[in-house]
Amino acid sequence: MSRKRKPQVAIVGRPNVGKSAIFNRLAGRRIAIVHDEPGVTRDRLATECHRARIPYELTDTGGIGALLDDGFADQVRVEANIAIEAADLILFVVDAREGVHPIDRDLAKVLRSSGTPVILLANKVDTEKTDNDAAEFVILGFELQLDVSAAHGRNFGELEETIFEQLSALHFEVKDEDSEEEETPVKIAIVGRPNVGKSSLINAILNDTRSIVSDIAGTTRDAVDVPYERDDRAFLLIDTAGIRKKTRRDTSVEVFSVMRSERSIRRADICLLVIDASSGVTTQDRRIAKMVIDENKPCIVILNKFDLYHPDARFQDRIDQFKEELGDDLFFLPYAPKVAISAKNRDHLGKIFEAINVVLESSSNPIPTGVLNRLLQNSIERNQPPVRNSKRLKLLYATQKREDDPQTVPVPEYLLFVNHAELMTRTYERFLENQIRKEFPMEGLPFVFRVRSRISEAKDGRKSPVTKGVTQRKKAGSRSGGNTAKIGRRRRPTK
Repeated sequence: MSRKRKPQVAIVGRPNVGKSAIFNRLAGRRIAIVHDEPGVTRDRLATECHRARIPYELTDTGGIGALLDDGFADQVRVEANIAIEAADLILFVVDAREGVHPIDRDLAKVLRSSGTPVILLANKVDTEKTDNDAAEFVILGFELQLDVSAAHGRNFGELEETIFEQLSALHFEVKDEDSEEEETPVKIAIVGRPNVGKSSLINAILNDTRSIVSDIAGTTRDAVDVPYERDDRAFLLIDTAGIRKKTRRDTSVEVFSVMRSERSIRRADICLLVIDASSGVTTQDRRIAKMVIDENKPCIVILNKFDLYHPDARFQDRIDQFKEELGDDLFFLPYAPKVAISAKNRDHLGKIFEAINVVLESSSNPIPTGVLNRLLQNSIERNQPPVRNSKRLKLLYATQKREDDPQTVPVPEYLLFVNHAELMTRTYERFLENQIRKEFPMEGLPFVFRVRSRISEAKDGRKSPVTKGVTQRKKAGSRSGGNTAKIGRRRRPTK
């Protein structure tokens, strides 16, 4: 009888044997940070391998047996044990260059007694010369052993085939090529500065200890992807490393961690900006908010640790007061819903998903073109744009841009055709945005305006369309438009 659930495959081993490199290679993209420093991976990292003939969830674990001096060794060991207990298949990674280590022997004993199928991977077998080095691992007592090189991809085709055979033997279903594709999950990135409670929030939502939580800033290093389902909707929760100021990033691992966090913002559908309510909005909070705005990402502000913010006052009074403070500190995010929670006490977590559903519903209901044009024309008639160079801006037509490849959570992008694009100011754009939001709040969604001139008189009398911004800069003689500027010049006669 076949099993319909998705199988779990866990990668385990002592520190610095190449587990994260194998994880990235099987996942088909760089998720885990790979570094020579032992103990870089601390949390359980998980991703779904859809390209396999039997799709499975792959889990990377922290190094077991790490003698770390940062206080995380016990928690790493607990996380690895949880992954082992939940696994249907274990990839036990050893270092072929260093040979059999005492920790390898201890781990082998634990894995053999677990009863779970194990594939022993002798990693760092880069050449035929190191094949002989991997032969000594036969004493660990596993029937299946593969010599691989995560750095060069050696024997990974054979590894994927072996994983398929093992999962088939466990009666997991082979992927049906003709079946409908699974629902694309909504990617939710949890971002913020260090120690505001991002990992605690993930654990509270999952009611699990998937991410390691500590008072030490910088505990989370990788961007941890966690599949999650709620009310029949698929989500992918992305726990990111805390983003500190550049001047305070003191190790290469932290630099890579922050880069992963910034990349997570770019690939997310919605960003949850977590702020420590007990300490208020900081300059770094505003910097991170600007990152979200610059990437045009939908955003929800999460006020964590709200149980510590004036705990003696009435809850609604505390909410009103904090939102008033936020209005001054995050004035450039007025459209983002604000949700007050306590991840530690698991208070009001449901309100986060209520806000997410509001954002999803707003993004799926674009403003009809006729309604948009009437709204903007009425706004312009009530408040005329300023005169610049004896000209006044006139709106000819407006429409919402339709994407050929729509995003999971599309951001409204409005095309405004006007008489002269250069007459549109940022201040007047904000006025038009506010007028739209009065009728259609679209909470959590940023607006993108693309302003275009309908026609522009060229020097030779021909008419050509002009877009405000890039095109104008090219005409002004920027480097990117340098070739255009040379057209029509006479060549100097050669002697």
